[in-house]
Amino acid sequence: MHIDARTLENNTIIEGDICIVGSGAAGLSMALDWLNTGHKVILLESGGFEYENRVQDLGQGTSSGQTYYPLRACRLRYFGGTTGHWAGMCSPFDNIDFVKRDWVPHSGWPISRQDLDPYYERAHKVLQLGPYIYELSHWQQTFPTFEALPLDQDVIWNKMWQFSQARYIHEYKDTIVQASNIHLYTHANVINIEANESVSSINRLEATNYAGNSFSVKAKQYVLACGSIQNARLLLASNQQAPNGIGNDHDNVGRYFMEHLEVACAQLWLNKAYSTDLFKWPAEPNTPRAELAITEQTQIAHKILNGTSSFASLAGRLARKSRMEIWQDQDSRKNMENMKNMYASGHEASQQSEGPLQRAYQLSVRIEQAPNPNSRISLGTDKDEFGVPLVHLHWDLTELDKRSIRTIYQIIGQQVGIAGIGRVRLDEFLREDAEPGFPDSTNGGWHHMGTTRMSDAPQNGVVDANCQVHGLSNLFVAGAGCYSTSGAPNPTLTLVALSLRLSDYLKGKLS
Repeated sequence: MHIDARTLENNTIIEGDICIVGSGAAGLSMALDWLNTGHKVILLESGGFEYENRVQDLGQGTSSGQTYYPLRACRLRYFGGTTGHWAGMCSPFDNIDFVKRDWVPHSGWPISRQDLDPYYERAHKVLQLGPYIYELSHWQQTFPTFEALPLDQDVIWNKMWQFSQARYIHEYKDTIVQASNIHLYTHANVINIEANESVSSINRLEATNYAGNSFSVKAKQYVLACGSIQNARLLLASNQQAPNGIGNDHDNVGRYFMEHLEVACAQLWLNKAYSTDLFKWPAEPNTPRAELAITEQTQIAHKILNGTSSFASLAGRLARKSRMEIWQDQDSRKNMENMKNMYASGHEASQQSEGPLQRAYQLSVRIEQAPNPNSRISLGTDKDEFGVPLVHLHWDLTELDKRSIRTIYQIIGQQVGIAGIGRVRLDEFLREDAEPGFPDSTNGGWHHMGTTRMSDAPQNGVVDANCQVHGLSNLFVAGAGCYSTSGAPNPTLTLVALSLRLSDYLKGKLS
């Protein structure tokens, strides 16, 4: 069922069993899991079914520290959220991502990879992926040209990715609109969370829209699923009863903002041509790919973060600018068009490469960011048209981030040399005598994580192992903001799995 909240009478009260704020990957995956359950689900979306400038303006903000994308252009505020322009890359986190590592401050989750395995399998169905299998040997049976480089598998392994074709607005709009127990309210902007007197449970959510209609939502359970930045913003801005914001007694809301560093770092020059079908971006649906990954024991030995390395034609890469340079317009549609043009130019250049350049590749890392309390979301001084403070992002990287990238490529270079297949050349910013820090062109993956991190104790995070906000009996957070560490893979598969796990927990509570 769909209701445009702009048509509601002023001061309407909406009541249900569970209220989910946000219809992106996390919120919609949960809503779909409640179809035909007999429970009334209220799903609130700040936008409609298409891009609107006035709605996008609500996501504006400022930034400092490491150069970042315009916040307004980082997320899509309409049904389906940012799945409207994601690349579909999916791979599960590794075992090491969940454990406490003594060389990674603030690492360690209160759950394990095994806790998520059954939900990863369920997430595959929602994301329309293939089987929940990520071993190279399985995929080589279907794709016999998937030939691995002859590297020591005790040091470097091939981490597989699958690609989702699901775009939630196209795949699930009709399902949600036609559902009898899912009540989707578009143009419903939550502006405040109201708790009881002791701030131990939530009484209602206050919402409005630019038609001037104010209304409130009362439910037994509440789930914030509007993205890592907006979840933190809403908790911080709901400060009428809790001066530091809801769930922020220990000043953790908004802290530990993490991104994936996606950086062109090195060149690989092979002595002869090898098949690189295994590492190519797939041209057809349901075709996976691999990236080079560092084994767990090697990470432990070198005390580095978890990351993977991808291949691309060097000629094609040299024809491109960094995404951080391209994606600087406030309108994500213009940025997307610029990206498409850039990739088309790079593809043309790679097709025209001859001689030695056919054996030359750009190596790019995708690596977790070390959890850092100084990397954070806070409230700025400016407000949106509904009076809610806009956010300020301070993106702060550490020496461990850079040392880990340098070490990954030193390890790859050593193994390539030992195998006798070529050489690796580090980019200048990674060399030992380079200036500290990262260049302004350093890419993030548009992967916002960690601002409401999971922890056993409220002193160390915002939500517990069940994604329940510490100290609040009926408030939960869904999405990558709950991540204690960010792992190497893109976040969507894991955030859907974590959301489905939360969905099961809430069904148990309501039963």
